[in-house]
Amino acid sequence: MSTSPWEVESIAHRAASAFQQGHVVSTVGYLMLGLLLTASLMTVVGIVLIYAERKVAAHFQCRLGPMRVGWHGVLQPLADAVKLMLKEDLVPAKADKILHLLAPYLSLVATVLTLSIIPLSPSFQVVDLNIGIVYVLAVTGVGVLGVLVGGWSSNNKWSMLGAMRAGAQIISYEVSATLSLLVIVMLAGSLKLSDIVMSQADGWWIWKGHGVSLVAFLLFLISSTAELNRTPFDLPEGESELTAGFHTEYSGMRFAFFFLSEFVNMFVASAMMATLFFGGWMPFHIGQWEFFNAVMDWIPPFVWFMGKTSFFIFVYMWFRWTFPRLRVDQLMLLEWKVLLPIALANLLLASGVVVSGFHF
Repeated sequence: MSTSPWEVESIAHRAASAFQQGHVVSTVGYLMLGLLLTASLMTVVGIVLIYAERKVAAHFQCRLGPMRVGWHGVLQPLADAVKLMLKEDLVPAKADKILHLLAPYLSLVATVLTLSIIPLSPSFQVVDLNIGIVYVLAVTGVGVLGVLVGGWSSNNKWSMLGAMRAGAQIISYEVSATLSLLVIVMLAGSLKLSDIVMSQADGWWIWKGHGVSLVAFLLFLISSTAELNRTPFDLPEGESELTAGFHTEYSGMRFAFFFLSEFVNMFVASAMMATLFFGGWMPFHIGQWEFFNAVMDWIPPFVWFMGKTSFFIFVYMWFRWTFPRLRVDQLMLLEWKVLLPIALANLLLASGVVVSGFHF
């Protein structure tokens, strides 16, 4: 399938190999490395994206953003984290206390589980499952449970309305997102994320699949924006209508968990677009241009991955500060009468491309 010189081996696979050879210390070391990598990635991504969101928003509005805490306000996210940790954790008197306390953890756990399967580079992937795409779609579906449970258990009409909106929106747009991912699965011939990256060693799927992969990418970009509840699809948190939507009654660290999940989910969606359509950690190669390809190979795979992912994160932030919020009926019309028919037609066309071998 691939002409790439890179050897891909996940941390979980190294731990399994060490265990089979009886190296207990190495096994424990690899497991600890996997946990440390996931926890570090989650923390760093959360802090960096919170700062980036504020700065991008500020510059779109012709102002400076955070400037007082550290150089150019780089320590502002840490100050926010300290503030949230010191805030009182309130639970409404008539709320379902157990479910109200459980909901933020459901959202956070789904995010952590998804983060562990993202291929950051050939040697930095915690788990590499042979059903990677199915796993991502299944686990991201768990995240909506946290939103639904949080909104229902708060015993607040605004929270309830926000949760119902989020449930309907995420489930609806999941259909188009899944259909767009199936196009890449058919082109690559695998559900495994590392295989999909390796299949792009001689060119990224965004143009190797001709027009079908480009349409699939645009569908996934729109659908994932809706699933992330970001503008113009931020109806579950519509401040002017629902106060703060499903997390109106949350404060302190439990509010921070919802906040962190939203930002890390944006990283995961951007990483999936980079991995599936733009080669992931794979450098930019052009056919038989050996010198050019060799120069591109000098750039470390992790840098390629983070560069592509950062670009798509900026696009999500750009959307937020550019487009107005849709109404509920417009949101549903866009999915069921526009995106879904296009996604089904594109999937049918992609099957023809794959069967005829028309792709590069």
